Amino acid sequence: MLRWILGGREAQSSAEEMIPCMNRLYLQLTSRPAKAESCQSYNSQLREITLTFLLMLPRCASAGDDGLVLVWNVETGERLQELRGHSQQITAITTITCKNEVTVNTSLITASSDRSLSLWDPDTGNRVQTISDLHSSVKCLLVLERLCVWLSGGEELCVWNRDFQLQCQRPNHSDTGITALIELPKNYIAAAMDKKIMIYSLTVSADSSVSAAEIRCLSDHQDQIRALINVNDGLFASGSHMGELILWNATDWNLLAYEHILWEESQAYNQTEIRMGAPKPSEMSIQHLTTNGNLILAAVGSGLYVYSVQTRSVVAYRKVAHDSNVLHTMLLSDSELMSCSEDGSVRMWEIQDLPLPAEPASSGFFGMWSFGRSNKQSGPPSKKVIDIPNIRMLELTGDLIGHSGAVQMFVSFKENGLVTCSADHLLILWKNGERQSRLRSLALFQKLEERGGL
Repeated sequence: MLRWILGGREAQSSAEEMIPCMNRLYLQLTSRPAKAESCQSYNSQLREITLTFLLMLPRCASAGDDGLVLVWNVETGERLQELRGHSQQITAITTITCKNEVTVNTSLITASSDRSLSLWDPDTGNRVQTISDLHSSVKCLLVLERLCVWLSGGEELCVWNRDFQLQCQRPNHSDTGITALIELPKNYIAAAMDKKIMIYSLTVSADSSVSAAEIRCLSDHQDQIRALINVNDGLFASGSHMGELILWNATDWNLLAYEHILWEESQAYNQTEIRMGAPKPSEMSIQHLTTNGNLILAAVGSGLYVYSVQTRSVVAYRKVAHDSNVLHTMLLSDSELMSCSEDGSVRMWEIQDLPLPAEPASSGFFGMWSFGRSNKQSGPPSKKVIDIPNIRMLELTGDLIGHSGAVQMFVSFKENGLVTCSADHLLILWKNGERQSRLRSLALFQKLEERGGL
């Protein structure tokens, strides 16, 4: 069961009673859509959620198009701080931790379309450092704790120290700029820019200054790279706008596996029936990638695809998982996952075996499967009818219904709940109802024991 813990909008139906206090409204999580209410609202379109853990309290920071950053207590839903200083939308946000012999301080770094970078103290809401009048807005941030530096990517790759002093900068070779950054072993960095992945080497000199040098350019993608993630210590993965999923060696940067996800237009959408919000049949862009080290979950158009790192094959899929594009995903385990979409829903899935006899995959589902591709293709591969052995299915196990706009992303705080943010200007904090019921029962018994009974 799921529990709504914060008051917000009016009840959605007469059958639902609006209870304005905490720990009172329960939702049954089943395969049918469960209705929920929203929590605190804030008047901008939310784009990012970053986890911070300060003074042993779970917190999160939400940032939106209005340039405002809000810090929340996830346990209670209380808004703790408002970080004001940017005049335009937040384009990137991350945390940086500074340690000494006595304390550990975690700060926020934010980037904005107003071409500025800021360092914040989430405890006080004060802006500690700021850098303005950059050549362009920053699209991504990466913190390297062990080197005591952080990087910003946009039209340039810039390396900064903890004091916000520029160490070096490298121009990129793409009109779109650097859209994603990940850390690789041995002080290497991978940067996604348009169709290429550039590998940089970071060198720390005796005076602690850092320099960056271009080492290699990976140009196996045929379309713009939309996602770039670390899989484990030896692998990283990238996904493109045309449905290419590539698995790379993280130490020598060689291509290990190449998947091109293609499908033909479904006959269901050519019927006369009008379906509101129906998915685009030709959409195959990889919007998001996530991994647990064993599996890679790809959001492709309105579908979900689970790829096994060990077998280098797709083990489960759902061609139409939502009514619109999937924007964010998460692997809860090797058999459970979550996704959210432009259609406003958050869905929970379980990987299950196909019923016997197994239903064959539709023709044209995947256009090509090839591993260790040696040569770059001159064009998209031709579609083939193939047989996928040992394929499994994704079974819907629950819906979190509460948002009226596209759900941009979500963050799990495990036993403390789940936070979702949406274009409807709302954050919703979801709680596990069964766990909260047990906690309340324990608290009640403790009170009774202290008072010696009723």
